[in-house]
Amino acid sequence: MPELPEVEVVRRGLVSWVRGRIITSVDVVDPRSVRRHALGPEDFAGNLEGARVLDVVRRGKFLWLPLADTPDGAAAVSGDAVSGDGPAARPAVALMAHLGMSGQLLMQDAGVPDEKHLKVRLRLSPAEGMPEQLRFVDQRIFGGLFLTSLIATSDGGPGGLAETPLPLIAEEASHIARDPLDPYFSFDEFYRRLRARKTGLKRALLDQGLVSGIGNIYADEALWKAQLHYARPTDTLRRADAERVLDAAREVMTDALAAGGTSFDSLYVNVNGASGYFDRSLNAYGRVGQECRRCAAAGLVSILKRDQFMNRSSYTCPVCQPRPRNGRW
Repeated sequence: MPELPEVEVVRRGLVSWVRGRIITSVDVVDPRSVRRHALGPEDFAGNLEGARVLDVVRRGKFLWLPLADTPDGAAAVSGDAVSGDGPAARPAVALMAHLGMSGQLLMQDAGVPDEKHLKVRLRLSPAEGMPEQLRFVDQRIFGGLFLTSLIATSDGGPGGLAETPLPLIAEEASHIARDPLDPYFSFDEFYRRLRARKTGLKRALLDQGLVSGIGNIYADEALWKAQLHYARPTDTLRRADAERVLDAAREVMTDALAAGGTSFDSLYVNVNGASGYFDRSLNAYGRVGQECRRCAAAGLVSILKRDQFMNRSSYTCPVCQPRPRNGRW
């Protein structure tokens, strides 16, 4: 599954191409990819055509495009809608993109041949030097697009990272917490809720209701960097330890963003179809049987190990990330 850095790479790429443009027509090539839109493909397309894309917003791994109506299909929306001022800046509907295991949002020119796994095509109003189409490609069909309502955020802050932050969030994303890269993320609230739990540290980091956006790869990388074991009980975690692992998560995800995300195959790409290369910098994830770089730098011999964890895997160093005696998870 793509994680926060991969989705943020897509958001940053999309916003420069689609913000302010009108969706002129929609082709639903495979209805399975709009199955989450309860009223069906025709309603999905009909409600998108003529709408202007105001922004691209991300919270955790959720991505959505707030929309404004343009009744005649070409009328310019008030500048307020983009600047964030006035009633026009309060869109009620958004296009939600769920990437799933293999979903890709690609900006392409009309002359580029359709991909084998093209599912939905959005044609956009002309813009100089910009591709005409936004295509949703999905090989495994676990992802999809659908229209959703925007509701007020519970804390009054912006719904997520965006060019013009508004206190609105896609309804399907309203249950998840803020992520460590969100300026409105509250460490105090995170730590209070973390200590109240009786679970292992990695389980807590993967709980999107506690902190969003951290998946299996970056949890392992953050824990390695913070020198903490995934089974460390959260109710014993000192504030300094919690700060260390959150700082580590921010650092590894920021580094991953700079590298374009982590790509293990051709499925994880940005809007131009390019793969990220952060996998070359991984220190723990996927390195079972290889030496720990930190221990090696200190003149120690330590081989990374892999444990079964929640139907997945966890990668740790037995020397600099020793399992706690009271670790039950």
